[in-house]
Amino acid sequence: MVVPNSVFNPIKNDLSSLDQNLRNMIGARHPVLYAAAEHLFTAGGKRLRPAIVLLCAKILTTDNQSISAEQRRLAEITEIIHTASLVHDDVLDECSTRRGIETVHNMFSTKVAILAGDFLFAQSSWYLANLENVQVVKVISKVITDFAEGEVRQGFTRFDLKFSMEDYVSKSFYKTGSLIAASCQGTVMLSSQSKDITNAFYMYGRYMGLAFQIIDDILDVVGSSSDLGKPSGSDLLQGNLTAPVLFAIPEERIIAELIETEFSDSHDINDALRLIKQGCGVQQAKDLASEYLQAAINSIKIVDHLEDVYLLKKLTLLILERIN
Repeated sequence: MVVPNSVFNPIKNDLSSLDQNLRNMIGARHPVLYAAAEHLFTAGGKRLRPAIVLLCAKILTTDNQSISAEQRRLAEITEIIHTASLVHDDVLDECSTRRGIETVHNMFSTKVAILAGDFLFAQSSWYLANLENVQVVKVISKVITDFAEGEVRQGFTRFDLKFSMEDYVSKSFYKTGSLIAASCQGTVMLSSQSKDITNAFYMYGRYMGLAFQIIDDILDVVGSSSDLGKPSGSDLLQGNLTAPVLFAIPEERIIAELIETEFSDSHDINDALRLIKQGCGVQQAKDLASEYLQAAINSIKIVDHLEDVYLLKKLTLLILERIN
């Protein structure tokens, strides 16, 4: 999901320092752990999560104030937590590439990858504690529990045709929505805003996170390997039933049969992807993502009076345009 740089112009200075700060924050004493972590951040990435945190912070500044050091640090913590979760995801899903480069466990070893992910989670916890805000610590710490919950749910429902859309949304919140929701909530808490405004930004992050997950799942079906940085259909091949797949199953029974046999023949996954793309499942998934994006915009009406609220709305509307 590519977003024009112009959207982030108001926070470009904060974003430009983010990558260097991330490298400084992962200063591991062990060279292998450092190399693994450095490898991850060198791969780049969209940095959408910290950008959203910084935009939320920007909206809430007044009288030309700068985003606080604590809010910038929370944006960095958000990216470290996200990256740590990807390392563990890649091990569980046996992915060989991520963002077009080798995954940590493929370049080093599974043991190093697990340790690197644990190390990043530990580093994020250390910097989180140093924010010295107990309420923010509680909110962000819950995210790591949610990641585990999401992975367990995913692990026990692979190739399960009883897996429902409700199950999918719940799992997507644990795996994606929770971090963005908590980070948006946390940056507002650091601004000492009212409970209503804090809750509004939490819901904004929740809806954005769900939309992001659906869009990623659509791309797994329709995207090319070069664009995805990994083989298309990777999630489906692992047995992860996502929004476009779940919408497609009722209209094409053959898809369900291919899932039941766990794509036993080499051509099965390509047949399944072709059938999904031919039907209405992808469009229905786009419609669902659009509903969540619109809900995200509606959730922050409480701050419509703030001058910079257009920044979040602009980001959300641009993503909405791109999926349609």
